[in-house]
Amino acid sequence: MSTPIIAKFAVRTLGRNVRRTLLSVVGIGVGVAITVFMTAFMRGSTQMRVRGIAESGFGHVRVAPADWERSRDNDLRLVDWEAELAAVRASDGVKTAAPHARSTALLAFGTRIAGVEMLGVDPVAELATSRVARAVAEGRYLRKGDRDAVVVGRTITDRLEVELDDDLLLTIVGEGGEMEYAMLRIVGIIETGSRDMDASICHVMLEDIERLTGRGGAGDISVTLDNPFEINEMASRLRTAVSPEDDVLTWMVVVPAQGGDYQSDKGFMNILAGTVIVVIILGIAAAQLTAILERRREFAVLIALGMKASQVVRLILLEAVVMAVMGAAVGLLLAWWPLHQTATKGFDFSTMMGGDMSMSGVLFDPIIYSVPGLWVLPYALVIAFVSTLIAAVYPAVFALRTDPTSALSLREA
Repeated sequence: MSTPIIAKFAVRTLGRNVRRTLLSVVGIGVGVAITVFMTAFMRGSTQMRVRGIAESGFGHVRVAPADWERSRDNDLRLVDWEAELAAVRASDGVKTAAPHARSTALLAFGTRIAGVEMLGVDPVAELATSRVARAVAEGRYLRKGDRDAVVVGRTITDRLEVELDDDLLLTIVGEGGEMEYAMLRIVGIIETGSRDMDASICHVMLEDIERLTGRGGAGDISVTLDNPFEINEMASRLRTAVSPEDDVLTWMVVVPAQGGDYQSDKGFMNILAGTVIVVIILGIAAAQLTAILERRREFAVLIALGMKASQVVRLILLEAVVMAVMGAAVGLLLAWWPLHQTATKGFDFSTMMGGDMSMSGVLFDPIIYSVPGLWVLPYALVIAFVSTLIAAVYPAVFALRTDPTSALSLREA
């Protein structure tokens, strides 16, 4: 029997029991729609997470001393930070690069004190890299040429009961272990919308932190990339541009709590998508097996007339392919509205998070947008084809085991 005849026979069979065919197609479509939507939303969640981490000052990757990953010591410094900064900025695929130096310090006003991690910055690079630096609610951010100036978070000013242009007493440990003191004038107050985040913000000029701590240079360089999906490749490439005594770390190493959450979320969504696909396969397999049982005499006649076993399998698989195409189309139609809504309006998580969208020092967007695109077309077809063809395997094997004599005499094979 030729392929055109088998195809004609398959179409006729699907049209003979319209209700069963439609139920199978709708079942495939619902599974495809759920899987496509979950994948698009997970892509949006991943992009939001990575963007939030990068724009909170951590970067997509970070150039740091080789021992930093093990010790997390703020006193460590890059070997030749200016040369490394220039090399990183000259690399293809790098969007911004901002040098930092960190040190633990105390801020005091009268009898009130606040412990902070003071961050030394290059203000031009920081404004280009960090959304935190752009969240100035009062005053201004640091400028080139500033000296003994500080920008702090709103929580710190509330705790110390200070305001713009007040002078804070800074206490910091110098290189030799001696206590160093300085008066810093508040030139800007940052409000990120997160009180926890605002309690950790204390930005000064990189030159000031060098002078106060006695440790020259930058302790790290936060790098953002043009394509955040090439983080591992860019990290490997940038390692060749920095000193062998320094390293390039991805954000998952720099912020391990977020890296763990990312892997957990990814694993959960994969399990959920896999569960949906298994349910689809079981449902389609049940429908296909029922159809095979109803058509035993039909297959017996075809086999008695000379149809080969391979042709029977092709017939069943062809029916599955037709249902997969229709199921993918139905799935895309069902997924269109939720994809459109979440891609344009997003899903607001701020109420679920109590209005505080910061975690592990990372400021997240309150709204997650799904990320649909042309990828949904082949993705939907693949999901539909794989699930439907897998579901058709057992019915096809069952059909091959049909004994024509038993089926025609209405006895069990």
